[in-house]
Amino acid sequence: MEEFTNLNWMALAVPFFLFFMGLEYLVSKWQKRDYFRFNNSVANISVGIAERLLDTFTVGVFYFFYDYIHRNYALYDLKPGVLGWVALFLATDFVWYWYHRLAHEINLFWSAHVVHHQSEDFNYTTSARITVFQALIRTGFWSILPFIGFPAGMISTMLILHGLYPFFIHTRTIGKLGWLEYIFVTPSHHRVHHASNPEYLDKNYGDVLIIWDKLFGTFVEEKEDAQELVYGLTKPLESHSFLWQQFHFLMELAATVRQTPGFVAKIKVLFGRPDDIDPEVRDHLERRFLSRSSVHATSRRFRGYVLGQLIGILTILFVFLLLENYVSVYHQVLLSLFILITLVNCGALLEQRQWVFYLEVTRVTLLILMTLPYLHNPVSLSAFLIGFLLLWVYFSNLQKRYLQLVYGTV
Repeated sequence: MEEFTNLNWMALAVPFFLFFMGLEYLVSKWQKRDYFRFNNSVANISVGIAERLLDTFTVGVFYFFYDYIHRNYALYDLKPGVLGWVALFLATDFVWYWYHRLAHEINLFWSAHVVHHQSEDFNYTTSARITVFQALIRTGFWSILPFIGFPAGMISTMLILHGLYPFFIHTRTIGKLGWLEYIFVTPSHHRVHHASNPEYLDKNYGDVLIIWDKLFGTFVEEKEDAQELVYGLTKPLESHSFLWQQFHFLMELAATVRQTPGFVAKIKVLFGRPDDIDPEVRDHLERRFLSRSSVHATSRRFRGYVLGQLIGILTILFVFLLLENYVSVYHQVLLSLFILITLVNCGALLEQRQWVFYLEVTRVTLLILMTLPYLHNPVSLSAFLIGFLLLWVYFSNLQKRYLQLVYGTV
């Protein structure tokens, strides 16, 4: 059994969440509802893959950060126990409410949280839309917990358990849940939160308990006719680009700060409300950085190619996370780059970008670099060099054939 002691069993979260995404898809088809759209689902899962990957390198840092605060600055030394766990749960949920509310009311925090609200679908894949930037900001809010006196081990355990619940409220397949609606955040409550209808904006911030919203006046009940809800941003993003989704509001914020005269005024922009950002700023940035493609590939072959990339990267991610302790730093770096570039590649494919071929070449290069430590003879190295020379010679022809194969046109 010793060979299993160093496995990272947290990797099982990947198939666990994918199972429920698939189950929700089947239930939605049984209900004859069209809750899933291909491009949106791919984009949503891509964001989740990046977060899960980067979380591998940050979760330990967060733990030591909580532990450092607890050991050096804790007001009390709270011990695990029934009352301690209940108190931690309530404190965690309370802090979440205020983090979440401020993430909607302050531009600097919204720049990280906006990614979660970009999807115009609302299903379990939407819950995957979390960025590592959001995790960093949340850690700043949760640092109050070790300062109060909760140990880092308790906090980490609670955050894992507390983080499971929100996944299951991102669905339209479950209706209202009777008396539970008065205590817990339900799918009905969270549908309101994700809706961009004017009457639903900036409401229902709770994570597990809805009592905070009722206490602080941010609760709104979902109307009976759920079909009226419109999901996504008030100004739809209309892009599935992985990079644009991650950074568009940061760029809008930076552009607004740059155009605003005076130091104090610039600070006010950073800590102002998202509503105060001029929508024309994004229009200008889109014209400059996000050229629209006239190609719109929708063939079964194209979808199969994108889906194959996503399935492949999910498999690699699962194996990488599971065997994390057995993978050298060299291969961890290359695998991480390979996964991230594949996510950018998937977004570029959905946007019909012709420069995806350069990403494909980069991915092949990374795969070759992963094999270099195992090439110990001159023949292998010679084959490697010849392959690169052939790629260079036939680059243009290969690019044209690749684009024809994927998009059906150039």
